[in-house]
Amino acid sequence: MPFVEVNGENIHYVHQDAGSAINLVLIHGSGGSHENWPEECLKIGCANVYLVDLPGHGKSEGESKDGVGEYTAFVDAFCNALNLENVALGGHSLGGAIVQQSALNKASWLTRLVLVGTGCRLRVMPMMFEAIETNWEGAREMMGQTVFGANPAPALVAKEMERTRDSDPQVLLGDFRACDKFDVCQRLGEIALPTLILSGDNDKLTPLKYGQFLLDGIAGAKLVVITEAGHLMAMEQPEQFCQALKDFLS
Repeated sequence: MPFVEVNGENIHYVHQDAGSAINLVLIHGSGGSHENWPEECLKIGCANVYLVDLPGHGKSEGESKDGVGEYTAFVDAFCNALNLENVALGGHSLGGAIVQQSALNKASWLTRLVLVGTGCRLRVMPMMFEAIETNWEGAREMMGQTVFGANPAPALVAKEMERTRDSDPQVLLGDFRACDKFDVCQRLGEIALPTLILSGDNDKLTPLKYGQFLLDGIAGAKLVVITEAGHLMAMEQPEQFCQALKDFLS
């Protein structure tokens, strides 16, 4: 698995080259890692795929951040470190906030956006911060029950619980602080790049209305609803998810 030095830190990513002119960079959500994207994403064939672990997440070195702006600066440095151009930047939840901010910053390498289970504002309930700080195991259980749709495969739930078993609650707190401060709802009209919005029909954390608001605010955007899916829609419905990516990128 490759690493690249970004701002003096070894950053981990998973890569699949398809000999394409398009580079698809996917950014996970709060407390996540590249493991929150299904392996099917690496096989879409119409783009060179990069699944990156944000600093302090997954196998990447460094410290996590507590602001979307800091993460956006990191993604810009990551793409420049790999000399990536013609980038379709996709992000889930917090990652989607980073994608929107990258578009507003007019990153030179950015040509398309993929917004997954996200919104232009990502408020976090105060009780969630309290739960993470005072009852981490209980908070993990609660999140494990809310990130999926109505009938997730038990093996999928078990995999996600295993992934978070040794995770640092301080990383998740920082990510949630970044989400809680994020609000670009009044600036969506400034985004002028081709945009795909993906929403799960049973997403409890960023409901379908979040995707519809993005659709209304970003000119020319396209919304695809992933059926029988919750917040981690890519993991629950990889075939639907990847087909939507293929249709958009090709």
